[in-house]
Amino acid sequence: LYVGGAGLARGYLNRPELTSERFIASPFDASQRLYRSGDLARRRVDGSLEYLGRIDQQVKIRGFRIELGEIEAQLQSHPQVNESAVLVKEGAGGQRLVGYVASPDRAIQDELKAHLHERLPEYMVPAQIVVLATLPLTANGKLDRRALPEPDVAAGREYRAPQTDTEQAIARIWAQVLDVERIGLDDHFFERGGHSLLAVQTVSRLKREFDLDVGVRELFEHPQLEAFARYVEALRPYAEAARQELQDDIHAALAELDGLSTEELEALLAE
Repeated sequence: LYVGGAGLARGYLNRPELTSERFIASPFDASQRLYRSGDLARRRVDGSLEYLGRIDQQVKIRGFRIELGEIEAQLQSHPQVNESAVLVKEGAGGQRLVGYVASPDRAIQDELKAHLHERLPEYMVPAQIVVLATLPLTANGKLDRRALPEPDVAAGREYRAPQTDTEQAIARIWAQVLDVERIGLDDHFFERGGHSLLAVQTVSRLKREFDLDVGVRELFEHPQLEAFARYVEALRPYAEAARQELQDDIHAALAELDGLSTEELEALLAE
C-alpha cells in the first residue's frame, strides 16, 4: 500500500536512510513521491481496499508501533544468546510480545529482561521469554515461526496456592482481570498477560476491596503476587491509622459545632 498526494510528509526527521527506503519516486509522475507504508492490501471488485496485514515485522500493540526486529537484535546482543525471535501472541489482556532465544543457559529469562529494560522502552520488553536449545528451522534453513512452542508461564514451577485472606483476595482479582483460571503466589502479573491498562483496572478493584490508595507504580514494582500481597499488608495499618485520624477530626469538629448557639452557627454560616 503506497500513499501519495499533497499532504505527504517530506520524510523521517534525522533518519535519511529510512526516508530513502520508504519515500520513493512515483512511477506515474516523476515529479511526485509515494510513501511505502509496509501494509499489504488488495483492491476488491467493488473498488474498495482490503487490508491484509504487514509486509515487514512492524506491529501495533496498544497504540505503540513496534519493530519486532529491533527487539530481536537487542536480545541477540546478549553474549549468551545465539538466536532470537519475537512473536505477537493473543492473551486474555489482548496482544502481547513473547521472545524466543536459543541459549545454553536455560534460566536466563530475568537477566535478559533486565538487559532489554536497559535498552528499550517498557512497551517493547516481551511479557515472557522462552529459552530453547535451538530455534526451529524450515526445510530451507529459515526460522520456522509457526513451530515455536506456545509459552508456558508455569513451566518448571510448582503451583503455590495463596494462603492469607489478602493473598486470596488479590489472586481472585488478578484472575478476573487477566481472565485466567487461577493465580499462584509465584505468578507474575505481566507474564500472565497483564499490561498497563489492565494494571489500572486491577488497582481500581484493589482500592474498592481494601480501601487502600494503591497505585499502578506499586504493581510494576511488585509484579509477583506474594510480594505484592506483602506490600498491601504492610500498607494497611498506615491506611487504618489515617482513616482513624480522619474520623477523630470529624468527631472533634462535630462536637465543636454541637456546642455552638444558634446565633453562633448563623454567624459561622454567614462567613
